[in-house]
Amino acid sequence: MPEKIFTYEAEGLTYSVVIYEENGEFFADITVEEGGMDVNAIYFGDDDFSGSSESLSGPLNMNGARLDGEKVQWDSAAELSDPGLGPEGTDKETYVGEGDTLTVQLDITSLDEIDVFGIRATSTTTPEGSIKAVSDEPEEPEEPEEPLIEKVFFETTVEGGPINGVFVVDEEREGYGHALGEDVEPTFENYLAYFEENIADEDYNIGTLTNITFYEFGEQGWPVELFNIEAPEGGFQSADEVLEAYYAALEDGALEGYGGDSGLELMAALSIDDSGEEDDPVVEDDAEDFDVELI
Repeated sequence: MPEKIFTYEAEGLTYSVVIYEENGEFFADITVEEGGMDVNAIYFGDDDFSGSSESLSGPLNMNGARLDGEKVQWDSAAELSDPGLGPEGTDKETYVGEGDTLTVQLDITSLDEIDVFGIRATSTTTPEGSIKAVSDEPEEPEEPEEPLIEKVFFETTVEGGPINGVFVVDEEREGYGHALGEDVEPTFENYLAYFEENIADEDYNIGTLTNITFYEFGEQGWPVELFNIEAPEGGFQSADEVLEAYYAALEDGALEGYGGDSGLELMAALSIDDSGEEDDPVVEDDAEDFDVELI
């Protein structure tokens, strides 16, 4: 369901406003998360602040209210109640306490009519005792970019047996039989899809995976291990479970510092013998002299 969300936070008071459509009518749910307030009037408008501004008289006005230092031009204003709790106290219909929601019907025909939302409230739990609050829509948080991986080893080694599994790389590289291709973004989700669509059979599938190792290639073409994830006891049950384990590892900092030179410098240091000459790099996909099974 399409909706717009506005938030407000001050000392002693925090609330949110959700604007939505239901059965062709539009509503605002005003929910207090901390504190309380008597909502006496609401104001709203689009993000074009030109033209005359709607206003309510007396104590329900929004004079002086600004958004990021700019005076707001209101397209509509609606009175909900008079200031003061009176004999009803916090049982007053327009008083919203912590955890409570006040629903107000709006005279609009589209969500696009509201980019700014204002509340004139008294009997608030703020130090001033009243607010002329103005909120606009918070910016959508940017989705974090997916890490781009250069090489993945899908391992199916059985305990006590030879190393067994298959390597997949990001693009065509000498010595590797499986590559995503230059038109495919090398995210792990795409590696996993490639494994299922192009490799998986009775012996190599999600259920037989025991370990998945991630690599990058150094400047001289050597693969450098970044991190790995192990299958749970009983193995992975689905691709979704594999992805959950992968993202959990990322949240735990598995790729912190990825792209730095520390790992490559260590690899280079370890490959230099006492004479100062570098050894030839190990070509790990060449299984001829090792007790391994790689496809």
